[in-house]
Amino acid sequence: MQRTLHDVGDLVSGRPRELHLTYSQHYCCKCHRYFNADTSDLAPPKSHYTHRIVTLAVRLVVEDGLPYRTASWHLWRDHRVFVPYATIQNWVEAGGKKGRATRQRKISRRRAG
Repeated sequence: MQRTLHDVGDLVSGRPRELHLTYSQHYCCKCHRYFNADTSDLAPPKSHYTHRIVTLAVRLVVEDGLPYRTASWHLWRDHRVFVPYATIQNWVEAGGKKGRATRQRKISRRRAG
């Protein structure tokens, strides 16, 4: 099986990469099921983009405050990776629900003195 992924590539040279990942499908004799090799270290399941692209796109929106369309244009202009702005919106919105839980610090109610 083959899967095509898009990556920003070398950040120094700015050249994007298109990764063609060939992986195997396995069969379990005990449970009689087929399953694919794990590729979650490169990209989210069923995604065409690597974790680096997802992280960069979300950072552009959340930390830099760019609108979705502008972030999409930025990825194309600077990294030559086309990501539809609706895809970036889905990534940002999923980050709030599925992201790591933020630690809430308890504030002491005792006053000084």
